Amino acid sequence: MKKIGIIRCQQTEDMCPGTTCFKVATGGKLAFAEYGECEIVGFVTCGGCPGKRAVPRAKMLVERGAEIIAFASCVFKGTPIGFPCPNAEMMKKSIQKKIGDDVIILEYTH
Repeated sequence: MKKIGIIRCQQTEDMCPGTTCFKVATGGKLAFAEYGECEIVGFVTCGGCPGKRAVPRAKMLVERGAEIIAFASCVFKGTPIGFPCPNAEMMKKSIQKKIGDDVIILEYTH
């Protein structure tokens, strides 16, 4: 069972409790279909624009066992606010640089 750390947009925190992210990860659906049922080891925000805390939080998730870092769909897809993060690619590249290629990064959850 793969261990997942999820990073969400801080701006969606008041609108979305992450229920669908949890369901698809633990059920091995959508973005997690290739990995089967997964265990969530952490669910954090990016720290606010422009993703200023995403890198250390991703590192923390990996230190706590995450084998996959998944951006919640609010980041790259803009779900539910209809506005994808303009800093998403920069966050992804910065995280990848910090944690290396051994950890999988997913751009969405559902």
